[in-house]
Amino acid sequence: MSMQTYMWIGLALALVLVTWYLKRPDITPELARQLLAEGALLVDVRSPSEFSSGHLDGAKNIPVDVLGQRSGELGAKDRPVILYCASGTRSAMAKRTLRAAGFARVHNLGAMSNW
Repeated sequence: MSMQTYMWIGLALALVLVTWYLKRPDITPELARQLLAEGALLVDVRSPSEFSSGHLDGAKNIPVDVLGQRSGELGAKDRPVILYCASGTRSAMAKRTLRAAGFARVHNLGAMSNW
């Protein structure tokens, strides 16, 4: 293989690792349940149609693409917020959105199946 081929393979591998790192869960299901019992908010950032086809009990649906405009619905910025979606990608994006909006205690559960 040529040096250019090795460079492309390395770049692709780096992209996969960065993508995994950015969307990985940062909270365990056990800790998420504990925070919910203490008053945290559970937010499903999938589309309304995905939400209506099934969601975690007690979750509020705010799609990631409107989360910035609807962040006021989440209450106090120091209240813990637990986010999830189908794979972890949208919940990771939602976490960055809420952190940028000043929410201090935001957690990415990742995929709904992690529950």
